[in-house]
Amino acid sequence: MPTAVAGLDPEQTAAVLAPRGPVCVLAGAGTGKTRTITRRIAHLVSDGHVAAGQVLAVTFTARAAGEMRTRLRALGIGDASSGAVQARTFHAAALRQLRYFWPQVVGDMEWQLLDRKFGVVGQAASQVGVSTSTDSIRDLAGEIEWAKGSLIAPEQYPEVAARLRRDTPTAPEQVAAVYAAYEQIKSYSTSLDFDDLLLHTAAALEENSAVAEEFRDRYRCFVVDEYQDVTPLQQRVLDAWLGQRDDLTVVGDANQTIYSFTGASPKYLLDFSRRFPDATVVRLERDYRSTPQVVELANQVIGAARGRIAGTRLKLIGQRPAGPAPLFAEYDDEPGEAVNVAAQIKKLIANGTPASEIAVLYRINAQSEVHEQALTEAGIPFQVRGGEGFFNRQEVRQAIHALRQTAGRDDLPEGADVGANLVTLVRAVLVPLGLTDTEPTGAQARERWGSLRSLIQLTEEVLVHEPELTLGGLLVELAKRAEARHPPVVDGVTLASLHAAKGLEWDAVFLVGLTEGMLPITHALGSGGEPDDEAAVEEERRLLYVGVTRAREHLAMSWALARNEGGRKTRRRSRFMHGVVPDSSPASKIATPPTRERKKPRCRVCGKGLITTMSTKLGRCESCPSNLDDAVFDALRNWRSAKAKQQSVPAYIVFTDATLTAIAEQLPASETALTSIPGIGAAKLERYGADVLAIIRGEPVEVSDEPLPD
Repeated sequence: MPTAVAGLDPEQTAAVLAPRGPVCVLAGAGTGKTRTITRRIAHLVSDGHVAAGQVLAVTFTARAAGEMRTRLRALGIGDASSGAVQARTFHAAALRQLRYFWPQVVGDMEWQLLDRKFGVVGQAASQVGVSTSTDSIRDLAGEIEWAKGSLIAPEQYPEVAARLRRDTPTAPEQVAAVYAAYEQIKSYSTSLDFDDLLLHTAAALEENSAVAEEFRDRYRCFVVDEYQDVTPLQQRVLDAWLGQRDDLTVVGDANQTIYSFTGASPKYLLDFSRRFPDATVVRLERDYRSTPQVVELANQVIGAARGRIAGTRLKLIGQRPAGPAPLFAEYDDEPGEAVNVAAQIKKLIANGTPASEIAVLYRINAQSEVHEQALTEAGIPFQVRGGEGFFNRQEVRQAIHALRQTAGRDDLPEGADVGANLVTLVRAVLVPLGLTDTEPTGAQARERWGSLRSLIQLTEEVLVHEPELTLGGLLVELAKRAEARHPPVVDGVTLASLHAAKGLEWDAVFLVGLTEGMLPITHALGSGGEPDDEAAVEEERRLLYVGVTRAREHLAMSWALARNEGGRKTRRRSRFMHGVVPDSSPASKIATPPTRERKKPRCRVCGKGLITTMSTKLGRCESCPSNLDDAVFDALRNWRSAKAKQQSVPAYIVFTDATLTAIAEQLPASETALTSIPGIGAAKLERYGADVLAIIRGEPVEVSDEPLPD
């Protein structure tokens, strides 16, 4: 048997040995696609079908291109020399070609590569009179990239955006005006952006026969990885490379299409056999990455998909030994979810799973904050991939700076920055920075909005534990949290969005925040009574599928019914969990929003409604008599003092005086009764519940004099 197919399964072998010509490899997650296509290239070269230097393999990321080059070098045909196989990204290949052919096409006119378009888009926006805020410019730049990648000219943009119901950062006519001004500014300065590299490369081959002949004599065989992610512009370049030839191998999985917002389209993969009726089509469905339990769940997730893409779904077949069943969990609130996930991670690490082989994946970057906090408190190192840590984000730094300026004012009304008024003040400070009542349009604007909203939620969370908190106290708390998240260089747990996780894998994966409005995301669900956007919802399903297939062995999926600790449970779990969560799971009951308004708390002494934060916490009117158990209260205070000293934190961080009073009055006898006291959520229960209940029972509780390790 030829070396090129040694160790391959029958389907991989069929793909490698397919005759020269059009070949389509439909490769599911974990099925060894990179191994297969590099072996195919090796086979074509070793059998004399094509010279190594005549092969051009393209993919979408520098990391993927590097992995391909490494494997090709191991096979003796890597691109270390001009006579070897070239493996590059689309843009890197186009840049190389354009630099070579430019003099033949244009002459001696020089051009420069615009590697950062932010400034030029900002100039264009200013000319048109559109907002030049950082988020606005980023969203406009992304929209221009989408339009160019989709081969849409400025004058076509408004009509196309309306037809596609495009979620535009501003009015489509304004976007088109900025787009046109951007192109004009580039033209004046003879600059090309990355999309121009592709446009000019395609044009050079389409319009100059000498250039096309020279190029096609140089490259005769093409391989495209992740073919489901090509844009119309990239397909145009590929068509220009091919000409009338069909020596093309494409590899992809339409059910991993998650980048349509950038212009990516699976239609070229789906239509490959129609374009090339004689094409060899091979399906790779043997999954070597994940355990059969993870594979089965992945098949269930994608098995419910609808639409044309779903018709090409691959039914994965697990090849690894059996592993643990996936876990499902429903939590009262996000902090509780994060604390429990951190506890599970700690257990995995203790049992031998390296921290670097564990990931927490979520839909948007703004969700990372609560998990950063929980991992920090648990002493677990982590790194945020594809985004900055919460307190390092530009909008968060700006917000904290604005809050500091507000704290330094001497004209605030008395009490305006204390207790319940603090949230109102913080919200007012954040409104000019992008906080709105409803989710904005534009990806960058939504990310900023999510981060600012997380600051409001964080303020509400801290107030639960310290009802009389001031703005100065809040800033101290934020500074502590920020400082605690600056560990040394990390080899730890990965926090990443589902998009940033594409192409990666870990031994253990925690998929968190699986609620309606988050996955599928709100803007995929329609608004104002409009029906769901089925295509957008199906892409969200595929995003979950990608997340599930990142796990090799351990997989946990969870959601929370409330945003803040002790908050109203108005959320429900993602529709994608229907039919996936086993009936035997503790989380099998679908959570639904309450059908009526929650009853207001009433005084346990006189029965009147409770209004103030303090009365709600105590469970009685502040004017009603207290039935405080002095012995329990004193024991709780002594215990709190020792705990605070051990943890090197102020006493109120453990429990406020109001919370201790409520405990000593109500004397809860169970965890359920303890968590019914406002301010005691899953996190506090996890840390202190056993001690508090023991003190209530009159049992001795010892707290070590030794400080906790850093």
